[in-house]
Amino acid sequence: MRKVISTLVVLSLALLTLAGCQSGPTIAKIGLGHITSISKSTDLTVDKDGNVVPPVAQVDTVIAAVAFDKNGKVVKVTIDTAQTKVNFDKDLQITSDIKAEGKTKVELGDQYGMAKASSIKKEWYQQIAELEKWMVGKTVDQIKAMKTKQRDAAHPAVPDVPELTSLVTITVQDYIAAVEEAYKNAVEVPKGAATLGLGHIVKTDKSVGYSKTDTAETLPVAQVNTTMAAVAFDKNGKVVRALIDTAQTKVQYDKDGKVTSDKTAPVKTKKELGDQYGMAKASSIKKEWYQQIAELEKWMTGKTIEQIKAMKTKQRDAAHPAVPDVPELTSLVTITVEDYLAAVAEAYQKAK
Repeated sequence: MRKVISTLVVLSLALLTLAGCQSGPTIAKIGLGHITSISKSTDLTVDKDGNVVPPVAQVDTVIAAVAFDKNGKVVKVTIDTAQTKVNFDKDLQITSDIKAEGKTKVELGDQYGMAKASSIKKEWYQQIAELEKWMVGKTVDQIKAMKTKQRDAAHPAVPDVPELTSLVTITVQDYIAAVEEAYKNAVEVPKGAATLGLGHIVKTDKSVGYSKTDTAETLPVAQVNTTMAAVAFDKNGKVVRALIDTAQTKVQYDKDGKVTSDKTAPVKTKKELGDQYGMAKASSIKKEWYQQIAELEKWMTGKTIEQIKAMKTKQRDAAHPAVPDVPELTSLVTITVEDYLAAVAEAYQKAK
């Protein structure tokens, strides 16, 4: 009898140990979702007192890296927003520091300054973390079915569910839409994916102010390049699957400082543009951007971040300072890759 009891105790302990070692649902797919808008960009205007109000180009890109299980339920999710502004003066010259890398709302942290105006005294990064937590274990249909309410004109879709009432007062429609897009774009990943990270690089250095000579006129353009990467890693830190994309968003102005871009039109990323991006015709290897980035993603698979960062590159010209210089990619990738490598490295640093 003692032997039987001892055996049962050992078996019970073994089962408890196994249960403790399980890390939750298995990652079956990962997706990268994004929603970009320029609707908050403003024209040069004159106020009621006759003062000139300079124009501001604003590009808002919501990004979501999401991992799903085999049943389509969210296993891991990270959401962020790059709210990037390019300021002009009354003469349509850029006053922003366009050499500085842009920060997302999560990266700004307490500096974003939402808490002081919040009825629940919580910052944006704290509220989005609660929303992410709420999404885990749910399908996209369940997430889309969240009951919301209009708080005011600027907040048309605030969560109206008991679990979030005292935790999230931001409007959530774009975050839900980005997660839905991540699901639609999701790709299967091999077994072994343990963590998921979101990385991003935001630059405005291609923006230009107004200028005119006897032979040419250059109209103002704010250009925001938001590179984003959703990356799954195994327990040893090797890339299981990487998804990289860039939203190259332009806000164009006329010589009077009025926005000429369609502020209501959907903004497509380079992958979404596909053949319409138009790189193939100018490419020495006749490959489009989406084809080249797919080869780079493939090359990264199975490598650690240190191995990826150690990629040998060469300068093709001033606009392409870091083109891959490794035999596997010479005939496949001629785009400059430093921002893509940096975004993947950041995804590793923030993986969870």
